[in-house]
Amino acid sequence: MRYTPNELIAMGYQARREGRLIDALQSFQEAVALCREADDRSLLASSLAGLGQIERDLKNNLAAILHYKEAVELCRHAADPLRLAHTIRHLADILREEGSIEKARPLYEEVLEIYRRHQKTRTLDLANAIRGFALLQAAAGEKEQAMHLWQEARTLYESLNVQPGVQESEAQIARLTAA
Repeated sequence: MRYTPNELIAMGYQARREGRLIDALQSFQEAVALCREADDRSLLASSLAGLGQIERDLKNNLAAILHYKEAVELCRHAADPLRLAHTIRHLADILREEGSIEKARPLYEEVLEIYRRHQKTRTLDLANAIRGFALLQAAAGEKEQAMHLWQEARTLYESLNVQPGVQESEAQIARLTAA
């Protein structure tokens, strides 16, 4: 049976939720191939982002970065700034985790600019982007900027009652204050 790219993307995310990462990888790889054949750039961006997430889950960060970079480029040509911001944030997170602070910095700045000016930005998306940038600022030794970002993230997480986010923010603030 041949599945559509949408079906494969849904199957990939379902397999990921169930911890079947290899099945998820195969679903996203097949979705990418079908989207390339059909020249469906929108679904290709979604497929690549899913594939990037699975590669990240599998600790294949170099592959994840490549997939996210391609997805970002495709999203730049679409008319969905929030989708673009979300995709860029994931790329920035991976780069930050890999220690590529100066490559991640302009990406976080772009994401925050998009989120802060868009009326339909979800509070959790903004909080998560601020969290990533706060981690970057702290890693770069920019304690004061990191502290302000963590305070903002804590306020946003509190407004959503996301206790793990509140707790992490408070722990990071305490760490930065003690340093």
